[in-house]
Amino acid sequence: MDFEVLKKSHLKRNIIIGVVAVLIISAVILNFTRAKYKVTESIPLVNGTINYSLADLNAVAIYINGDSGYTQSDTIPETGYVLNEEKSYRTVNGEEDTNISLSYDADTKSLSLTPMTTKGTKCYLFFDEEVTASSQILAGKDIQTRNDFSTAFGDSTTGIIYQTTDWAGTSYYFAGAPTDNWVFFGGFYWRIVRINGDGTIRLIYQGTSKTTTGAGTQIGTNAFNSNTNRSYYVGLKYSEEHQHGQNTESDILKKLNEWYSSSKLDEEADHIDSNIGFCSDREMNIGSSWSSQPSSMIYYAAYGRLVSNKNPSLNCSANDIIKIPIGLITVDETALAGGVNGLSNQNYYLNTNSSYWTMTPYYADSDSWSFVFRIHLNGMIVRSDDGVLMDYGVRPVINLKTDTIFSSGDGTASNPFVVS
Repeated sequence: MDFEVLKKSHLKRNIIIGVVAVLIISAVILNFTRAKYKVTESIPLVNGTINYSLADLNAVAIYINGDSGYTQSDTIPETGYVLNEEKSYRTVNGEEDTNISLSYDADTKSLSLTPMTTKGTKCYLFFDEEVTASSQILAGKDIQTRNDFSTAFGDSTTGIIYQTTDWAGTSYYFAGAPTDNWVFFGGFYWRIVRINGDGTIRLIYQGTSKTTTGAGTQIGTNAFNSNTNRSYYVGLKYSEEHQHGQNTESDILKKLNEWYSSSKLDEEADHIDSNIGFCSDREMNIGSSWSSQPSSMIYYAAYGRLVSNKNPSLNCSANDIIKIPIGLITVDETALAGGVNGLSNQNYYLNTNSSYWTMTPYYADSDSWSFVFRIHLNGMIVRSDDGVLMDYGVRPVINLKTDTIFSSGDGTASNPFVVS
């Protein structure tokens, strides 16, 4: 009898334990299900959203740095600002929590907080204006507009930068005799020609020394092309029997590419932009029709702009933009800087006391000679001699990417901008 009583007692205990276990398991499953499918809400971020749980994130406070300091905003700025990750922070139930990794991707408009699982979280996001090389160049500059390009311009222009448009947007260029457009990059000295419309920065080679002139501002001399008896030989890249072709490298582009590799500049490719491109303008002037072997003189569009009208332009047709990492200066860029066709100018910064090539076509004649603009040793804009066969100086031109930052310098020869 005692044995039977004990047996019933065990049965009752086992039933109670089983019920308790079922309740615990059910509670865990229910809680997991609710956590997995609980409702979330979103914060608008201009072109994106943060999905967050109300139980986890109570609010996002956004502050944007401006002239009067940080001011609160309803949205994250779309462009031109970066998240100050050191200043940004979060609080949990009113107490600052430093155990967090916080970042913002401006391209995808996504905010990342790690970890973000604590209830009562509030984020404080601080945004600073993005510092880039282009903003460093423009800082403190007097931005002006030039309208007269008929006279040689070699005035002292330190602290001044000029504004126009190119095929990508608003461009800012140096002109005259500035002393604040020096850059040291890749082991060489360069002069800033302009900030391109997309924010990239165009540089022209100045040499291995800040005091270099003449041949020292060049990587050597070379013919533009080894043939001159067809009009398409004026292209930095060209195709036979095509006005705007890009299938074949000119001899001078081969020279540039060889130097780009041998100088180890290609190892700095992370900083060099190939997308903005170079304008090998082979549009025709009014009244001229293109022919690969013309029966009479044909003039390219730059002839009309700079020889006839003295009206340079940085615009370029899409089929003449060559997307490469290294090229030459255009004749329009030299005209904006202060050069004039047929007029000597030894004072503007692009004069080196040596004759060098531009990449802009001049004209082609009925005697099977094709010509390209060059800069004379006295700074004058002129056409090449012997078609494109003459050996003139080669001055490489490159474009720095939009996210480039100068780590030091003020742009002067004694303290040039240095690429970070």
